[in-house]
This record gives sequence, structure tokens and C-alpha cells, in this order.
Amino acid sequence: MKNIVYCGGVPIGGDYISVQSMLNVSPYDVDASLLQIDALSKAKCDIVRVAVPDDRAASVLNDIVRNSPLPIVADIHFSASLAVKAIEAGVAKIRLNPGNVKGDLKKVVDMAKERKLPIRIGINHGSIEEEFKKLPAVDALVASALKHVDLLEKLSFSDIVISVKSSSVSDTVDAYEKLSKLGYPLHIGVTEAGTLKNGIIKNSMAIGALLLRGIGDTIRVSLSCDPVEEVICARKMLNFLGLRKDMIEVISCPTCGRTEIDVASIAEKVEKEFFNLSKPLKIAVMGCVVNGIGESEGADVGIAGGREKSTVFMDGKAVETVPNGKILDTLRKYVLLKAEDNLNE
Repeated sequence: MKNIVYCGGVPIGGDYISVQSMLNVSPYDVDASLLQIDALSKAKCDIVRVAVPDDRAASVLNDIVRNSPLPIVADIHFSASLAVKAIEAGVAKIRLNPGNVKGDLKKVVDMAKERKLPIRIGINHGSIEEEFKKLPAVDALVASALKHVDLLEKLSFSDIVISVKSSSVSDTVDAYEKLSKLGYPLHIGVTEAGTLKNGIIKNSMAIGALLLRGIGDTIRVSLSCDPVEEVICARKMLNFLGLRKDMIEVISCPTCGRTEIDVASIAEKVEKEFFNLSKPLKIAVMGCVVNGIGESEGADVGIAGGREKSTVFMDGKAVETVPNGKILDTLRKYVLLKAEDNLNE
């Protein structure tokens, strides 16, 4: 059975798959950090990681932790003293590779144990130890992770989370599959995935493949952009896989020569307007009446476009025909009606 650890009040392991992100503002700027944390919280992020590169960054952690609505993970490299200061500042979790630590690792582990803080072992393909570099990429990631796990286990520490991230989708999936048998919770994702479009594709392939295998307990969609986009993407993955039900899903047809309405524009406007609707409604925007209702069977509310008028349907049944200029207003009416019906069920 897999261990369950807690980052603040957020479980890592078990049935709930949490969503993480990381701040990309200056680690010395408390106001900017809290502003970004607030935006992540509103996007329904569960856990946020903060870089702690030096003593100056550690010195402001207390202010960030005290005012953050989300549990804070301190991202530490090499330094036991920085880990100690982060724990003293009240962080909920430490990201640390114990084999690379300079200083008193036992003190860090003892403090984490006393405060019931988990430690994430974070192995990236770019930070593999020299002793493993001659191994195939996947074996090197796994060997490095096992080495660090062993160091913590020898100190009688078991509140461990593991990540083994690569920029390669296949290496990432294979490495996590090998480690999934250990029983420790896994933080999954692709590192250095790239900018928004390419990064979403790479993360979706790797994270989706792992989640469909039942592998993964907390996820971060690493993207070179506003971290709020990471959270939105992660939540959509979980909803589309049926692992969460906390946001709408807009389905739309790819369009063809029969299309009489601007499907893309309407679908995008609906997504934007109802992004924060907590009811997991499925809303369909279909380009023609030929297959519109049938192809979107199962949608709660939808539109099947016509040349001048379009048919609105709810629960698979036509309810109203409206001029195309009123599509959005009419869709809005029925989406809110359906959301209210669900609320009263």
C-alpha cells in the first residue's frame, strides 16, 4: 500500500491528486510572491513551491508562509542550513536531494520528522551524479532516486515523495513506472518542457500516460510562462481524465464546409466566461444541425449552428431555436439554468 503524506492539509497519496506550481518572481520580493500565490490560489492550485537559493531568500520565507493561503514547499539545493531555516520559517514541505547536501543532513531530517514535514527527492536528468551517468537515461534517473531514498531511510525517515523528471516524454514515463512499485508517493511531470504550446503537449502525453496507469499523486505541469497556466492545464487534465469534477468542459466540432457559425470564437468565449463555474457541466458548440445534437450526446447544454438560426439543446433535447446573433445570450441562460438545477439536486 502506498504511503500518504501531508503538505499542510493537502494529502499526497491516496485518492486525491493535488496540483502544484512554482513561483517565478524574485524569491526576495514578498509582495510579488504573495500576489502570485494569490493568483495561483484563485486558479485552484493546491501547493506552491518557492525557490530558496540563499540566506536572503530564507530570511523572507516566514513572511511568505505566514500570509500564504496555500502550503509552501521550500526548494533547497545543497545546503542543510537553508533547509533548517526554511523549516523554522514554517514551510509545509522540503524539496531536497539528501545525497547532495552539505552540512548536517540528520538535523534537517530530525526537524522534518518532528514537525511531520515530507521531503521530496527531486531528481532531474540534468543533475544525475557522475557515478550514474554511464547508465541508460531511465536507469540513471531511477538509480539516483534510489540512492537518495536509501539515505533518508537509513535515518529512519519515511515521509518521502519522489520525482524523476526528464525533458523526454518516454524516459519520464518509463522512470516513474519503475519507481511506482516502491510505495512512496510520486510527484509527476516533465522538466524543461518548453513554452506554452509545446510544453502542454509534452506534459499531457507524459502525465496523461502515467495517470491512466494509476501512477502519480501530485502533478506539476512545468511551462515557461505564467504559472497560473500550469494550474489551469493540470486541472483540465484531471477533469478530462475523470479524476476531478470541478470545472466545465467545452466540446466543439472541428468544422467543415457545412459550418454556418463561428465555432471557435463562440467556444472560446464560453470557456472564458464559465471558467470559474464550479459545476462540471459539458457544453457543446457544434457547427451544423446535421450531426450537432447526436455528436454531442451527453452534453448538458449545447448549440447546433444553422445558416441564420441555431438550435439550442439541453440534455440531448432541442429546447429553443434562436437567431445566430443571440447564440451566446441563449447559451448563457441555459448554462446558468442547468448549473442551478445541479445545485438543487
